[in-house]
Amino acid sequence: MKYTEEHEWLDVDGDVVTVGITAHAAEQLGDVVFVELPDVDTEVSKDDEIVVIESVKAASDILAPLDGEIIEVNEALVEDPGKVNEDPEGDAWFFKMKVEDLSALDDYMDEAAYKDFIGG
Repeated sequence: MKYTEEHEWLDVDGDVVTVGITAHAAEQLGDVVFVELPDVDTEVSKDDEIVVIESVKAASDILAPLDGEIIEVNEALVEDPGKVNEDPEGDAWFFKMKVEDLSALDDYMDEAAYKDFIGG
């Protein structure tokens, strides 16, 4: 697992990266009431805004952590956005992307560094 400063987690399996938000981010957001996901087969560039999350506290975006193609989205979150609060680092992943250049992952934190980053 890798972590971004934007509180995203990245689970790497070959050239597929599953992306979600951390428990810390879900806690900061509060109750999530709306999720808008990208379309499958969309080509994205690092830092593109590709997911919109709205909670009772705020609206925020999830940025593409890498260049790649969206190959799957978690439609269950559209139907039940509250899943983000229930299991943010498990079943409540947002999208999976196929990535050609995995070396960009080297820029992200491992779990220990992320815990230090959030003061945990």
